[in-house]
Amino acid sequence: MVHCAYGNKQPGGLRRKYLREVVRPLIAVYRSDMLSTRKSVTDSVGHRMPNSTPKPNQVEVIKAESDWLAGTIQSELEGDGDQFAKDSLQLLKFHGTYQQDDRDRRIELRKLGKGKAFSMMIRCRIPGGRMTAEQFLAHLDICEMLGNSTMKITTRQTIQLHGVVKRDLRETIQRINSIGLSTLAACGDVNRNVMCCPAKRADPIRDELNRLTDDLAESLAPRTPAYQELWIKDEDNGEVMQVAGNRRPAESVEPLYGPTYLPRKFKCGVVLPEDNCIDVYTQDLGFIAVVRDGAIIGYNVIVGGGMGMTPSSKKTFPAIAQRMAFCTTDQAIDVAKAVLLVQRDNGDRSDRKVARMKYLVARWGVERFRKEVESVLGYELANCTEDDVRGVDDHMGWQAQKDGLWSYGLCIENGRVRDADSIDLKSALRELATTLGTEIRLAGNQSLIFCDITSNLRSSVTEILNRHGVRASEQFSLVRRYSMACVALPSCGLAITEAERRLPSVIDELETSLAKLGLNADRFTIRMTGCPNGCARPYVADVALVGKAVDCYTIYVGGSLLGNRLAFIHRDMVHAEQIHDELAALFTVYKRDRRIGECLGDFCHRAGSDLLMKQCDEILNA
Repeated sequence: MVHCAYGNKQPGGLRRKYLREVVRPLIAVYRSDMLSTRKSVTDSVGHRMPNSTPKPNQVEVIKAESDWLAGTIQSELEGDGDQFAKDSLQLLKFHGTYQQDDRDRRIELRKLGKGKAFSMMIRCRIPGGRMTAEQFLAHLDICEMLGNSTMKITTRQTIQLHGVVKRDLRETIQRINSIGLSTLAACGDVNRNVMCCPAKRADPIRDELNRLTDDLAESLAPRTPAYQELWIKDEDNGEVMQVAGNRRPAESVEPLYGPTYLPRKFKCGVVLPEDNCIDVYTQDLGFIAVVRDGAIIGYNVIVGGGMGMTPSSKKTFPAIAQRMAFCTTDQAIDVAKAVLLVQRDNGDRSDRKVARMKYLVARWGVERFRKEVESVLGYELANCTEDDVRGVDDHMGWQAQKDGLWSYGLCIENGRVRDADSIDLKSALRELATTLGTEIRLAGNQSLIFCDITSNLRSSVTEILNRHGVRASEQFSLVRRYSMACVALPSCGLAITEAERRLPSVIDELETSLAKLGLNADRFTIRMTGCPNGCARPYVADVALVGKAVDCYTIYVGGSLLGNRLAFIHRDMVHAEQIHDELAALFTVYKRDRRIGECLGDFCHRAGSDLLMKQCDEILNA
């Protein structure tokens, strides 16, 4: 525990003294202790960890010397430049923002002798995707006044704003906090937005799920005072505004994370067995509710999921979580903290490519990982019950809440909210949120749900959608409803090729082919990403199109609608123009050879890579 003897509102000299006499010595001890605990071990796949102490990567150094994530962000905010320094870019992630540039304009600007068109992406932290109508409307206002006029509903039940220039960054984050939300820990090497099934039902089981989601978000949040000092000050009097969820720590700075936080990002989620709509097996930490006699008695805890990979680096891989142990409802938060602490103290801090918790679980095996968690807890956990995920729902369309009220899930293709091409989606959402004035929940499939709708307002929902040219969810094909794409170009700096802007045209062609084959009533997931980092959770999908090069994709098949099985490579380096033919051949084989009741992912998994490729080749070459 670090006692801030010099305070956090002292003049610069005392802050430097605090940094010199308190923080830096602690960092040295922490780093020494962290690295000295590493021992040579043989992991579950035969690799050996070195005996020598690995050198921390540069991001670890940046975090350690950042004065609890403050760095030089303040002085750079006050500067005239349009971009942040390299070290600050790493720290800004913890504050919920990434620096990007408009990649569509790079060539044009280069010809004019100009630099890149830099702007910031800002991500909010919204546990379980639950927000008020006022908070949603405020985001629409912010994206119009300070962003590029669009916003993105993400695959993690939150909102991203794009196109915010550096000079407007502080105002944007202040506005988000003024409505009772925060951007702290939406990104960075900490626990990020906690996911939970968004369906609203009037029953104690759903209440318990939401309670755990909120408790996880609060218990695993970083406590750094830098966030308030940088973003939440009232410019008129210099005082820190009191904002829910951003309470300033009294005696300690980061009792959970320590001065260097986690080795890499950390994600968690909560689900019911009958509805794995958040892909809980892709999370670092998952809680699957165990229900008996109409009440949640505890959770099956799963660990070690994660989607990112680098194809050129064989040591990286996507992974689904493994079942670790059962915990009671009262133990859940302590278990979550223990899992996080085991990752904090044992995750790889020398190589960020293998720093996610999934690599630690793979090296150790889940049994050793469990023992380490139990050691932190000070008691043993019970074994998992038989309960596991067994269903999924996209929550689109009209659904009864069991309290006489209704929810309406509105399908938003790839989560992009804007007015364009005679479809005034943003205007429709504004009018719906204003008219209904009730809770809104963001779904893990990049769509949203309007809750607490009275029966007499159902016709108004339909009328508003029609007037703005917005398709109702019931008018979407199943293949489009169950599709997702990451942002990719032009804003994501990691993107190799298109995703969000390309997937709709891929779906257009597929809809025709599936109708001809009589498969348009089949449910399966199709996901596209602009690079292998896996932001749309592609590696558990029935079909995934993962960007490999410009206009080229790796086709993965054999995941599942349930999201609990990894897909395998079906074709590599498929050009965008060939995607439809490849998928049409796949669906033709599926239609011809599937067993009764067998879904697409299960069929591909049963057929296997070699046979499936041979059968598809025969159709393509016929």
